[in-house]
Amino acid sequence: MYTDLKGKTALVTGSGKKTGIGYAIVRSLAASGANVIISDLGQDRSGDDMIKTGTLGEMESIVREIQEEFSVSAMAVEVDVTDNDAIGRMIEKIRESFEHIDVLCNNAGASFGVPSAVHTYDESAWMKTIDVNLHSVFRISRAVLPMMMGIKGSIINTASRAGKVPPMFNGAYAVAKAGVIMLTKVMAKELAGAGIRVNAICPGQIMTDLEKWRFGLEARFFNTTEEEREKEMCKTIPLGRIGSPEEVGNLVAFLASEASSYCTGQAMNISGGQLMEL
Repeated sequence: MYTDLKGKTALVTGSGKKTGIGYAIVRSLAASGANVIISDLGQDRSGDDMIKTGTLGEMESIVREIQEEFSVSAMAVEVDVTDNDAIGRMIEKIRESFEHIDVLCNNAGASFGVPSAVHTYDESAWMKTIDVNLHSVFRISRAVLPMMMGIKGSIINTASRAGKVPPMFNGAYAVAKAGVIMLTKVMAKELAGAGIRVNAICPGQIMTDLEKWRFGLEARFFNTTEEEREKEMCKTIPLGRIGSPEEVGNLVAFLASEASSYCTGQAMNISGGQLMEL
C-alpha cells in the first residue's frame, strides 16, 4: 500500500470489466486510498472482436464494490476513446466531481482483424487497432492534462511485450504498442518540467480475456487443448507461469506513487522473465 496515494484521484480507461487488467489497476490504486474513475465503452461490442468491453452495468457494479470495500470515492464514465466528442463529455462529467486528476492510466486497448499477416490484413481493421491502442493515448492524455497541471502527477500507459518483440499475425497491435512506448518517452521529456512523470508498462502473458482467446485460437490451429497451449507458453517463461492482472495492478500503483519518484520515460517489462531486454 502506498500511503501517498490516499485522497488522490485516478482515471483508468478500459477498466469496466472484472476480467481485465484495468479492473486490477483500479483495485490496486483504491487499496492505497486513491479515488478512482472507471472508464470504458459502456456497452458490449465484443462480437467478432478479441475481447469484450465493460458495460455500464458492470462499471456501476465495480463502483459500488470499490466504494464499499475501500471507502474511497468512485465513479463510472462511459467513453469511446476513438471519439474526441465522447472524450470531451467524459471530462465534463469528471469535472463535476473532481477538481484534479493526479493519476492517468491509459489502459484501453483491443485488436481487430487477427490473425492476419501484414500483406493480407484488412485495412479498416488495421486502422481501428492503431486508433484504439495508440491514438487514444494521445487523445485522452491531451484532454486530461489540463486537469493535471500544477500538481505532481503520474501517467502510466499500457504498452505490451508485443511492442518490443514482434509477434506474427498481429502486426497492427504490435506497431501500435511500439508507438505507445515512444509516445511515453516523448511525453516524459515534455512533461518533466511540469512535475508529471510518464511511464509505460509492457505486460507479457497475463491471464485476461485476450490471453484466453489466444490459447483458444492456438488450440484450434494446432488441434489440441487450451491447457496444452498454456503449458507450452509457460515453457518460454523463466518463472514458469502466466502472470495475473493483480500483479500488473501492483506495478501500476508503484509507478503512480512517490515510491517511483525518480522513474520517468521508462517502459517496464512485467513478463516473468520472458522479456528481459529494455
